[in-house]
This record gives sequence, C-alpha cells and structure tokens, in this order.
Amino acid sequence: MKIFTIEFEIDTQGNTDILDITGKVEEIIRSSDIETGICVLFTPSSTSSLTTIEFEPGCLEDLKRSFERIAPSTDRYAHNARWGDGNGHSHIRAALLGASVTIPIQNHRLTLGTWQQIILVDFDIRPRRRQVKVQLLGE
Repeated sequence: MKIFTIEFEIDTQGNTDILDITGKVEEIIRSSDIETGICVLFTPSSTSSLTTIEFEPGCLEDLKRSFERIAPSTDRYAHNARWGDGNGHSHIRAALLGASVTIPIQNHRLTLGTWQQIILVDFDIRPRRRQVKVQLLGE
C-alpha cells in the first residue's frame, strides 16, 4: 500500500463561510500515483469543518440557517465568558459537523455522487487561513 500526504491552505471569510474544495482535492489525486484507495481530509482547527453537500446556493443557505438554529450565534456560551472571544458557537458548530471526511478513490477519481462536492466550512467570527491535510492511501 502506498501513502501520499500533502496539505494546502485556503483563505476564508469566517461566519459560516462555505468553500468548495473538490477541484483542489481532485487535482491532488491526479498528481499522485494512487489509482484505487481512500482519500482522508482533515482540518486541524476547532472552528472549521469538512463535509459533503450539493454546492448550490439554496443548499448552502439552508445549511447556514440550520446551524444558526442549532447553535445560535447570539446565545450565551461559557467559552465566551471564559475567553471573551465571542466564538463559542463556532466551536459547537465545528464539533457537530466534524473535522474530517473520507472518500473512496477509483480510477484516480473521487467516488462522489453526481451532485456532491467537498466543502470546508469556517464557523469562526473572522477571516482565517485554514489548512487542509490530505492523505491518500491505496495502490
């Protein structure tokens, strides 16, 4: 089994900024010699997440509104009381969505569904430069 590891950075606007990173990940897979295996993506951050969705304005707006209902930015958070940074809701949202995603690779391609893209969601309250770790395992 081969293992190929790389990372890239992406600038975000914060406040539930949703970015499609599918093309970048596909480019990385094409540059590797992994034909069949898995792609593991991870963001080393406690206020950003990775998942898949149909990257369409309606879905993106629905996702943002859902997180505002689940972990409202205006609620009281003990994290904010302790640190005074105002991003308690960001930590909760990121923990619920998760920091990683794993997708099978076949024929040097991600096996995503027709309308499925990989997204990075930055829940923090300010612009950030986020890292995405990519690890490909396979043959």
